[in-house]
Amino acid sequence: MLTDLTDAEVDRMFRALADATRRDIVRRTLVAEATVSELAGAYDMSFAAVQKHVAVLEEAGLVTKQPRGRERMVRGNPDAIARAQKCLDAFEVIWRARVDRLDALLAEEPPSVHPSDS
Repeated sequence: MLTDLTDAEVDRMFRALADATRRDIVRRTLVAEATVSELAGAYDMSFAAVQKHVAVLEEAGLVTKQPRGRERMVRGNPDAIARAQKCLDAFEVIWRARVDRLDALLAEEPPSVHPSDS
């Protein structure tokens, strides 16, 4: 585990973000909260389909729904985005360390080959 998230939490988060519609819903709700009805108006799909996308995002912690009168307002969760970024940053550290080791290996002087060695 690379962060304070469990493997199951990381899986849920990145599965949710793997879908373009869900990423767009997160983006929209980070800019301004919206009802599911307002969100549904932006997509060529049914209200129920958008509601399912929101439910996946809510289960992953990427959005929250809060009641306001008869409506439920959907808000992006910047803390969850920060946790996803922290997870990606941990992978970047591993990747950069591997590249640095490869660079160091390639920068080493090759062993000299003497004609008598061949």
